[in-house]
Amino acid sequence: MSWRRLVAGLGGNADFSLPIPAGSRRALAVGWLILGLASLVLSGVFSVLLVLSRAPYVKDIFPLVDFFHVALVVHVDLSVLVWFLAFAGVFWSVNTTERFIAGGWAALFLAVIGTLVMSAAPFIGRGGPIMSNYIPVLEDPVFLWGLAIFALGFALLTLRSMVTVPLVGIRIDGTGALRFGLNSSLVAAAVALMAFAWSYLALPEGLDGKAYFELLFWGGGHVLQFTYTLLMLVAWLWLAQAAGARVPLTPRISVLLFAVGLVSVFLTPVIYAAYDVGSVEHHRLLTWLMQFGGGLAIVPFALAVLIALATGPVPDAEQRPLRAALIASVVLFGAGGMIGFLIHGSNVKIPAHYHGSIVGVTLAFMGVAYHLLPRLGFEAPASRLAAWQPYVYGGGQLLHIAGLLWSGGYGVQRKVAGAAQTLRSGAEVMGMGIMGLGGLIAVAGGLMFLVVMLRAMRRRPALSRPAGIAGR
Repeated sequence: MSWRRLVAGLGGNADFSLPIPAGSRRALAVGWLILGLASLVLSGVFSVLLVLSRAPYVKDIFPLVDFFHVALVVHVDLSVLVWFLAFAGVFWSVNTTERFIAGGWAALFLAVIGTLVMSAAPFIGRGGPIMSNYIPVLEDPVFLWGLAIFALGFALLTLRSMVTVPLVGIRIDGTGALRFGLNSSLVAAAVALMAFAWSYLALPEGLDGKAYFELLFWGGGHVLQFTYTLLMLVAWLWLAQAAGARVPLTPRISVLLFAVGLVSVFLTPVIYAAYDVGSVEHHRLLTWLMQFGGGLAIVPFALAVLIALATGPVPDAEQRPLRAALIASVVLFGAGGMIGFLIHGSNVKIPAHYHGSIVGVTLAFMGVAYHLLPRLGFEAPASRLAAWQPYVYGGGQLLHIAGLLWSGGYGVQRKVAGAAQTLRSGAEVMGMGIMGLGGLIAVAGGLMFLVVMLRAMRRRPALSRPAGIAGR
């Protein structure tokens, strides 16, 4: 039996695509996309400031003594938290009805204001960097107010999206399966917000600094990873369809896999009710929940997507960037997941793990952004630059995490830099050198993405045509 007949027999004829709305919802999706791109631009500015803050002579002009870690906090929050949640806004705006559209615009407005305040905090606040897991912060009123305003915008986005999603129905097709995946990500986001609030109310008295924010963000931060992963899985199916590949999954099996990925989220309140937020059990159970519960659905989806790509037709010019982003996303996310099983102790294997996973999600979102451009009224990114960008960005990140994995094997510690790393051998120096080279290549790939997107968004040739159907 041929590969193509096998794919067809497994249910490879489903149309995993979403209709692109017109009017206000379309404009709202564009607004969230612009916020996501702006967050990447601002994070790039702070990455430059990271370098300048340690350069001779130049470093003395910065307003804060430890500006390196201050800039690092804002860079991470912009390039992960704001970028991911802004793209969640893109997905959910596409998936909702016209009801309560004013609430959608209010959520976007609050998110924009919060992002701007957080970005301005290093220059008008007092600094105080705290490298807490999931959401690093500046222990400064300006930054914390910005983070709170952004969180309020995200909470409003989640609430509005949950009450305006269309019904999936009993007879599920490919579009319905994607809608179920997006609805599942919404539920995960709502539980994450509940976890943040529960942690805030249940924190032991007398905590401050690193201990306070670590416990505050631990539970909700873990659950947010389910939101990111579910959105990535939706993106994988959508991109495979858009790239001309037929995924060997029926819509019902896809819904079942999304449900498996969601079930673990509902154990979060049980953990909170059973154990105090400061207990070792609370800490470990949430970690295990993410490691094992969050990964059950990923392998079947990844295998199905890889089979679809292997048996799919040769992509045309518009499909090549989508295919490249999908391949790079699956490879990077898989590498990050496998590294997670190699972690022992607190060394740079940990950032190797989450850099792989985070970049896997980012590449999936980049691919969806390319696919949405002509369907939101912009020019299609059919250039060679767009086709190579995912490979450059993904390849650089793969080299980056390989260097971290190598160095972690020699015990190089995480969250230290410069002389504090105490690199003792040539192998450690080589590993961190590979990490740095990969990082530079990845930065170039990130800049390529912004160039492609901004170049396409300057022209709007599709405005005169009606909104198309994504994936066709």
